[in-house]
Amino acid sequence: MSTGTLDRTAREAIASACADVHDPQPADHVDGVVPGLVARPADTAQVAEVLRAATAHGLSVVPRGRGTKMTWGTPPAGADVLLDVSALDQVLDHAAGDLIVATQAGARLRDVQDVVGRGGQRLVLDETVPGTSIGGLLATNTSGPRRVATGTARDLLIGITLVRADGVVAKAGGRVVKNVAGYDLGKLLIGSAGTLGVITDATFRLHPVPAAHRWVHAPCDDPAQAQRLAQAVVHGQAVPSAVEVGWAHGHGTVSVLLEGREDGVAGRTAMVRALLGETSTDADDAPGGGSTYPWELGATGDDRATALKLTFVLSGLADVLAAAGETGVALRGSAGAGVAYAAVPAGTPVEAVAATLARLREVCTRHGGSTVVVDAPAGVKAGVDVWGPIPALDLMRRVKDQFDPDHRLAPGRFVGGI
Repeated sequence: MSTGTLDRTAREAIASACADVHDPQPADHVDGVVPGLVARPADTAQVAEVLRAATAHGLSVVPRGRGTKMTWGTPPAGADVLLDVSALDQVLDHAAGDLIVATQAGARLRDVQDVVGRGGQRLVLDETVPGTSIGGLLATNTSGPRRVATGTARDLLIGITLVRADGVVAKAGGRVVKNVAGYDLGKLLIGSAGTLGVITDATFRLHPVPAAHRWVHAPCDDPAQAQRLAQAVVHGQAVPSAVEVGWAHGHGTVSVLLEGREDGVAGRTAMVRALLGETSTDADDAPGGGSTYPWELGATGDDRATALKLTFVLSGLADVLAAAGETGVALRGSAGAGVAYAAVPAGTPVEAVAATLARLREVCTRHGGSTVVVDAPAGVKAGVDVWGPIPALDLMRRVKDQFDPDHRLAPGRFVGGI
């Protein structure tokens, strides 16, 4: 699938806005869509210039950070310009005394962690996809195990700079944790898949690196047992940083992360082991080798698994695990937040994927959540409803019309063809 080539006038306009412009290579394809050209701006001003030129020439634009999640969602309806913000890769400021960090959107999360870690601090966002950028993390709203204790990016973001589709630069929030001035554009853009604006930098609040940590693991063979164990920890007094569950082939593990002072962690570890029973063990290692997702990352062809994101209220965990067992999918995620990820094996016929999706979607909807296809081969995406029912779709469309009335930013990549 290709959007075709750009005419000479349009190419020259983009080239005049950004010095680093080149023809697309295979790695620049967006879920099978070949962009007309790739622009790699050096700063926010150049991002704005590219978007102004694209607007003047009626070009569609798809933003990209580090490219780790470019096959997520649905393929764009057009990609005249692939806007690569990876050159905006600097940590702008680490104010350790104020517990904040300001970083450009193209900076990798792990590089930001390295910088703030030198001051004994951390941005409590898990790197669920290796190599992910700050902008990509915000655009897809990924979160990992530690969301139980500190929330998601929406809870940690305190300031943002974005460029609208028409090239206007906007800022929201600031460098003060309690700043409440203006509209909360940051929360609006998080999870919007680049369809409302291009994020160029963000400011977050930080937390101290804990002195100690310990994982407690408990095996379980029954979905109801897994729910009882998870609920015992969630409603107990151990104050876990994460409550994870892994499930495959009718067996699973509930894992609890404890962080803090060494003596406190030791005491809470003993408390959690008493809650989880005599078969529990404790270790330094996270479950699943530290990976949040139960599928192989990095695959982009038709040999990749179909990846699903499931959300549900905590009381629905047993039913969700039972449904996963019925459909034969591997599942891993947060039993403490009601967010899990499942994998339908590569090569599964589309009809079987659709049946699995319908079963999981039914149980998650019944428990106040949803099931969406995060990633899948092209044939699967063409044969299933990737997003499922979206109760607020009309409102989301009105927001899109306000931010991007011509629908030039990442057209079709998000729910309802937004």
